[in-house]
Amino acid sequence: MGRRAQAQEETRQRIVEATMALHEEVGLRATSICAIAERAGVQRLTVYRHFPDDAAVFSACTGEWSRRNPAPGPELWQGIDDPAKRVSAALAAYYRYYAGTHRMWSVAHREGHEVAVVRQVLVEYDQSLAALARSLAPGRRGSKAYKRSVATIHHALSFPAWELMQRQGLDDGEKVALVAGWLVGATG
Repeated sequence: MGRRAQAQEETRQRIVEATMALHEEVGLRATSICAIAERAGVQRLTVYRHFPDDAAVFSACTGEWSRRNPAPGPELWQGIDDPAKRVSAALAAYYRYYAGTHRMWSVAHREGHEVAVVRQVLVEYDQSLAALARSLAPGRRGSKAYKRSVATIHHALSFPAWELMQRQGLDDGEKVALVAGWLVGATG
């Protein structure tokens, strides 16, 4: 029984790996159960034995990818007393993260609104960025300057903002410096 369970888990893992690879290579819409089965070296029915529908396999893929690619944590900037330096450290950490994970984020932002599981992950991720922006923003909570800072930081932490600045040819230092300028403008 132990060997059988291990073999089933290995098959399940191959299916998840195949799904992640296909999502990055061809996108969410073009990833069919047939393509997943072929990439994993199993039959279509085997995929369905492990995952009853597309949503289940997408959910497993999303969970595994997120586990392997966690977003930066506050331990990277919490000990920094200067608010501007703390924001810069958080932005730099997120920009390094996006540089290493941009292929999947590009697919998720391009096609994720069509897949409920991915759409929910994007909503939750954006909510976490909003909370992070509120925690990083300098100023008195409720003031106009604070609200503008939150909006600026939230935008700057987002993958689409990073991607746009990346396409403009800015390196991470230039991106962080640009956002620092935005914040100076936002806070007056």
